[in-house]
Amino acid sequence: MSFSLEGRVAVVFGVANKRSIAWSIAQGLHQAGASLAITYQNQRLEQEAKDLILSLPGAEAFMCDVSKDEDIEQVFAKFKERYGKLHVLVHSVAYAPAEELKADFVSTSREGFRVAHDVSVYSLIAVSRAAGPLMEEGGSIITMTYFGAEKVVPHYNVMGVAKAALECSVRYLANDLGPKKIRVNAISAGPIKTLAARGISGLGDMLRFHAERAPLKRNVDVHEVGSTGVFLASDASSGITGEVIYVDCGYNIMGF
Repeated sequence: MSFSLEGRVAVVFGVANKRSIAWSIAQGLHQAGASLAITYQNQRLEQEAKDLILSLPGAEAFMCDVSKDEDIEQVFAKFKERYGKLHVLVHSVAYAPAEELKADFVSTSREGFRVAHDVSVYSLIAVSRAAGPLMEEGGSIITMTYFGAEKVVPHYNVMGVAKAALECSVRYLANDLGPKKIRVNAISAGPIKTLAARGISGLGDMLRFHAERAPLKRNVDVHEVGSTGVFLASDASSGITGEVIYVDCGYNIMGF
């Protein structure tokens, strides 16, 4: 099976900056030959996003706030007009208010819980529903999760609960979309120094502990996550759906 994505159209949601996982996956998809659409959230992030996207010849930029149904509807109408169809969708979107990641989980506010699940989980459902009609030839939907969905990670708090809901949503979406030959999978990456991760208290300790405990005795590199994204987008993973693929140097297998 080939990792080539020649003739395929891919859209990536969640590119924040050059250190983001979404950007690494976007680079990999571009190198594999995909025609690439990359979204950014709002006008405040427009310039940095466009500067990045221009470094990938042929890639195009679109603004979309995935917490707004009208934005999703409008951007997918643009995708249909511009490309006609889609083959790959990457959802690398997660957010919780910063204060929810500092106190104890029991202090989670109702609004913080709602926002975390709306942006981090429901958005996957919304963009998958919008993408379905454009994936006439089948396709691959990929989202990003973390081990905090399964085990307690101090200060990850409501994001851990949101990631658990995200992983469950992957399974339900895989079942719904499977008859249309659309696969849905999640990548569970080890901790990486992304902009989003910096909002988690104790990230340095987390990175050190992972490197000490993981079988490979190191932390994962963002480009390794990007390569896994290309694999899941390609025909090489044609029999895989509804799964969580760990890219964490083996940390998740350890008991202590």
